[in-house]
Amino acid sequence: MQYLMPTKVKRLNPKQTEVTWNDGHFGSYWSWYLRENCPCASCVDEITGIRKVGHGSIPSSLERMNVAPVGNYALQFEWSDGHNTGIYSFDYLRELCPCSQCHPEHLDEPPEQIADPGSFEV
Repeated sequence: MQYLMPTKVKRLNPKQTEVTWNDGHFGSYWSWYLRENCPCASCVDEITGIRKVGHGSIPSSLERMNVAPVGNYALQFEWSDGHNTGIYSFDYLRELCPCSQCHPEHLDEPPEQIADPGSFEV
């Protein structure tokens, strides 16, 4: 089995990143989806593995500011909310692929803006 790695990472727009893989697979990732699934210790409890960032808590307006390779095994993204500590291994990034073949259930896009905890709109 060959080692999976991207052959092309393209910023389609600030809210969407396309990844072409060395096995020919293609995935188009929404920024909010990647940020919501960030694997860093601030987003996932290091002891229990329980996510600290809940589904729907990242607004769909989130933008990718930058992406950089980490060695030959991962990508690190910087987001418009200032978060930049997640290192997405190629294996993890491929597991997250939102295409209909890899992720047959529909992704529910969050609202454009998320209210602050404890606030409300009238």
